[in-house]
Amino acid sequence: MGQGPVKLAAVLAGAAFMLSGCGLADSHAVWPEMLKVKSSEPAPLETPPDVKRLVAGKLDSVFTAGSQPSHVRVSAPLHDPRGTGWTACVRAELTSVIGKPLGTQTYRVFISEGAIFDRRQVEADDNCVTETYEPVEGAVTADAQRSAKP
Repeated sequence: MGQGPVKLAAVLAGAAFMLSGCGLADSHAVWPEMLKVKSSEPAPLETPPDVKRLVAGKLDSVFTAGSQPSHVRVSAPLHDPRGTGWTACVRAELTSVIGKPLGTQTYRVFISEGAIFDRRQVEADDNCVTETYEPVEGAVTADAQRSAKP
């Protein structure tokens, strides 16, 4: 009569042992592909974006409507440490809604899959303060000339 609980305990121990092995399946184990733990290779980086062209084509994704950005300048793209995308700094002379000059404002843009998906105004400790900038106007002119040609 004492063998029933012993058999049950043995079955439960065997089941627990088998289930605990599920977490041990790694990429080198002899398991079907769907059961293997995938290696944690980092995702490949996107190719660096053409920040001048992106900003020139989407000024409204960086600056608010009515801010009348002028003398727009961008920095070189840097890999975003939070993922596979890129960041860049954008500077421009802006005007307030009531027409008062706001002076030079700097924003950090976040780029993923060839599009600007976010932006934020930079703080004093941001590395945008020390970046080198190039004017965007050349990219705007080149795009206008291309679209004007048949």
